[in-house]
Amino acid sequence: MFIATNRFKINPEQQNAFRERWLTRETHLETVPGFVAFHLLEGPSKDDHVLFVSHTIWQAREDFEAWTRSEQFRAAHAQAAAGQSMALARPEFEGFSVVQELVMGGAPGFLTSAAATQAA
Repeated sequence: MFIATNRFKINPEQQNAFRERWLTRETHLETVPGFVAFHLLEGPSKDDHVLFVSHTIWQAREDFEAWTRSEQFRAAHAQAAAGQSMALARPEFEGFSVVQELVMGGAPGFLTSAAATQAA
């Protein structure tokens, strides 16, 4: 499993517009192989910004990388430049390979067979 995040430092007076832009945009994620889940997180407020984080879960890093090269990615990010004025700076990308996953109630996780074998 792979988790991709982008951290956005948004001008406080633009936080509602930023939130609305994300809530109303077409992501195309549900059409992409390997996509598992997406979350938009709102974090702490500072004097000069509000932190937002996009959090996407993928079955594998390769699925995420394929997404970034896809037509769906270009379509989903077509309006990204228009939103840059809401942020203090460009978003900060971070990517993570999942080492361990614990799921409430013992529900099966999303680990691939290779990751599950390594964990055993």
